[in-house]
Amino acid sequence: MSSRALIASVVVALPAIAPALAQTRIPQGPQGTVTLPIGEYDRLLDRAAHPDPGTPAPPVAAVVGRADLRARVIGDTARGTLRLDGEVFRRGQVKVPLVGGATLADARADGRPLPLLHEGDTHTAVLPGPATFVVTLDWAQPVTSAPGRASFMLPTPAAASVIATLDLPGDPADVKVEPGLVMRRQTAAGRTTVDATLEPGSRAQVSWSVRETAAPAAPVDARILADVKSLVTIGDADLRMVSLVDLTVVQGEPRTFEVRLPAGFEVTAVNGSTLDTSAANDRVVTLTVRDPSVRRHQFLISLEQAHPPGSFAIETSFPTVNAVQREAGEAAVEGVGTVDVAASGDDELRRMDVREAHASLRSLARQPLVAAFRYQRRPGETRMLTLDVKRFADAPVLAAAAERGTATTLVTAEGRTLTEVVLWIHNRAQPFMKVTLPPGATMLSVEVAGEAAKPVMGSDGTRVPLLRTGFRPDGAYQVSFVYLNAGAAFLKRGDAELALPRVDVPVGILEWELFLPDRYAAKPNGGNVIPARFVATSLPVGTEALSGRIPGLSAAGGRAFPDRPIEPGQIVGRVVDRQSRALPGATVTVTGADGTRRQTVTDANGMYVMNGVPSGSMTVTGELLGFKTAKRTLVFDQRPRLVDLTMSIGGLEETVTVEAESPIINTRTSELSTSIRSNDALRPDAKTVEPQQSAPSQNVLNLQRRVAGVLPVRVDVPLSGTSYRFVRPLVLDEETRVGFRYKIR
Repeated sequence: MSSRALIASVVVALPAIAPALAQTRIPQGPQGTVTLPIGEYDRLLDRAAHPDPGTPAPPVAAVVGRADLRARVIGDTARGTLRLDGEVFRRGQVKVPLVGGATLADARADGRPLPLLHEGDTHTAVLPGPATFVVTLDWAQPVTSAPGRASFMLPTPAAASVIATLDLPGDPADVKVEPGLVMRRQTAAGRTTVDATLEPGSRAQVSWSVRETAAPAAPVDARILADVKSLVTIGDADLRMVSLVDLTVVQGEPRTFEVRLPAGFEVTAVNGSTLDTSAANDRVVTLTVRDPSVRRHQFLISLEQAHPPGSFAIETSFPTVNAVQREAGEAAVEGVGTVDVAASGDDELRRMDVREAHASLRSLARQPLVAAFRYQRRPGETRMLTLDVKRFADAPVLAAAAERGTATTLVTAEGRTLTEVVLWIHNRAQPFMKVTLPPGATMLSVEVAGEAAKPVMGSDGTRVPLLRTGFRPDGAYQVSFVYLNAGAAFLKRGDAELALPRVDVPVGILEWELFLPDRYAAKPNGGNVIPARFVATSLPVGTEALSGRIPGLSAAGGRAFPDRPIEPGQIVGRVVDRQSRALPGATVTVTGADGTRRQTVTDANGMYVMNGVPSGSMTVTGELLGFKTAKRTLVFDQRPRLVDLTMSIGGLEETVTVEAESPIINTRTSELSTSIRSNDALRPDAKTVEPQQSAPSQNVLNLQRRVAGVLPVRVDVPLSGTSYRFVRPLVLDEETRVGFRYKIR
């Protein structure tokens, strides 16, 4: 059935079923009929009356939307690339115009060669569509030269917008693109880059100014001034020379310079900021510079030659620059090791003070200069230097030494010993100290200047560090270590021997305190130490020799005055315990008759200085927690006075008053003078010496506290006992021993 017959049957059936459609759902017709809603029927009638005309053809076959043109001028030719971005609208193969007025070398589309058609002045390509395309063309144009200007023509792409990037030689200031608009101009490395926008469809011309090429000038003779500074270093087996050659070009532009070397030397290095290459041949070094227009050049030439061992005499000259108008120079001599150098020269080599040598010459030296000379050299002349060298055997130099050391040993009933060794070190550069511990001993801790350090264990002993990172000592500082030794248990009675470790650092004086449990009585009977009771008094911590400060008062006197001189109106002194050991942190108060009070605190050596004390009757009081208060009275008349205080263990409420005249310090001679009223108040008798030696010092208490909370080991050290003190002067890498006989009390 045709579509028209179908529509007619539908139209015939509509009047009969219209009332029913208004009441109920549209029923299906008999076989061979189609029932449609009225809207669908109207749409079919409209489509039958107005058939679809189809898709319209595009107005143009293809277009080129954007063109990027690049050109670079080298010599008399401009070469570049042209990139064209476009789209083909029609189906099939379409002929697309690309560029006109250009000589093309190559054409590519999507990386593949592209055939071109040449129609008149325009290059055309056949491209498939519909699709986008990217075409790259390589082109070239000749550069036309005119008086003062150069120009070339740009290709004319068939594009809606054209951007051109031009790379021109030199630094032209008046680049023109006609027709077109210059957007940016930049000059670098002797070339100028220009960005421009071209007028679509118009052929543009690029032009710029050029300099006229001048005729080559006649060669100009070079005129050079030279200044040569040489440092001669006398080494153990060779003679080294470092010469700083300073050249000033007055006229011309020389590219190469020739430097003649002294006989017997070999070149080891040639350096210079303007140096390009260097070549040595037959005692002549040829130096080539990168830029001959630079007016000043500096070169550093290093030379060396062997010399006989021991003492010798040698004659040498200095590097000279060929073809210079004038040459001046300086020479300096330094020696490595223990040498005696006698330096002399010819009549034109004038000696000068080493302090007058040029700063650059002094900066090259690594040893003190022993001689310096100044000279002038004319063309054809040579300046000679004679060296008579006498070399002496090197003597060993002490790098580190301990001005004082203290050792504190705690002995348990089981025979185990815990020892702390503290050394006050003067160190120049020694990084480690070799410590040989007694057999069976173990190192527990090491401290350098109050901070923990790690020892190094070796096959020949233990290395204790003397320095640490960032620590640069300029005076005496503390190095301490603690070790544990497991010995044999004590019997009811018997003989025993204890020893301190050997250190490879000399110790000026070593003090050793041995603390035994209270249940044992001991009597020293051997060893290489001296009992402390036979020494007048021991050195305090940090005490220096006083012979240069107060004549007649040595370091054994136990006083260390401040570095500044003693002045009128000052009271100075030292606060010590009954064993003459310093008491740091003690409060010293000077009270006048009128009630005026001045206070200060003792330093680490127990010293104090009271300034500006008025005249009159004075009371000097020393107070420290755990000690009895000590007092001294005097009449002060502005002459410097020395007032020492001795404090005993007790409470603050207990006071000991000493009635004795304090010494007067002579400010001219720094000598002490005094009249003692009662020597008994100041000097203990022989009966009190032994009990004083038996009381433990603060070192023992500190070590007991360290065992309780600091050291990584558990040791049952005695809390009560008896101390035995020993002294040994000048310990030189040897073991310090003490033997004693003991028994149970």
